[in-house]
Amino acid sequence: MERVIGIIGGSGLYGIEGLDNGAWVRVTTPWGDPSDEIFTGTLGGVKMAFLPRHGRGHVYSPSTVPYRANIDAMKRLGVTDLVSVSACGSFREEMAPGDFVIVDQFIDRTFAREKSFFGTGCVAHVSLAHPTCPTLSAACFAAAEGVKVHMGGTYLAMEGPQFSSLAESKMYREHWGADVIGMTNMPEAKLAREAEICYASVAMITDYDSWHPAHGEVDISEIIATLGANSEAARKLIANLPGKLGAAHESCEHGCNTALDFAIMTAPDKRDPALLARLDAVAGRVL
Repeated sequence: MERVIGIIGGSGLYGIEGLDNGAWVRVTTPWGDPSDEIFTGTLGGVKMAFLPRHGRGHVYSPSTVPYRANIDAMKRLGVTDLVSVSACGSFREEMAPGDFVIVDQFIDRTFAREKSFFGTGCVAHVSLAHPTCPTLSAACFAAAEGVKVHMGGTYLAMEGPQFSSLAESKMYREHWGADVIGMTNMPEAKLAREAEICYASVAMITDYDSWHPAHGEVDISEIIATLGANSEAARKLIANLPGKLGAAHESCEHGCNTALDFAIMTAPDKRDPALLARLDAVAGRVL
């Protein structure tokens, strides 16, 4: 099948350049409006779709991002490979501000967000043991240029919008084994799995959170300064992705595009027609 690469850009990344036939398009979903219009076009002969997670002008807080609408919209545009780019703090000395981490695990500490497309009337349970796609993650690692990249890491997703207390930062680092901390990859990764889209997370480190004795509390001015350099490196990574992945998307050997095969539990005669109608894009293959 044809590959469509989706990019969800976080803080500091509100657009991408160089797309042929680029245009902002509005996508409507049964889950409400996405964060913004989606910029579509082709790059290196591969279709691309870019969505600014917080909206142009940074309108949405981490808690109010319309995650379900964003993932549904990407699915409706035919996205097969979805790359999340987001800012984060680091719990590891060797993972320094300015570095990138290709995340492969999550700890979800969010509590104020809708986390599933499914529910009463159509219950489903997908496996999230391995929440990112190894093939897409490897392509992101190979596409990085001019930046130090760490392959693998655990992302602690906090609710926000405030940054961590010192006690929380030490707990996440010393007792929970987290490597980086951010506010937006959950429930995004869970929803991408439910929508059967290959998902990879590129975490751009901006600071050491608040645990580091030489850095103290998070300084927003320093974060913004680091974001500038990180965003340029992220644009290079995105520009290199089509060449690493190619224009054809084969069936994912890790099962990302068949995640719903045995996930739906509700008997066909007990399923809610209204909910099924909302699931037409994300679960149409199995429903």
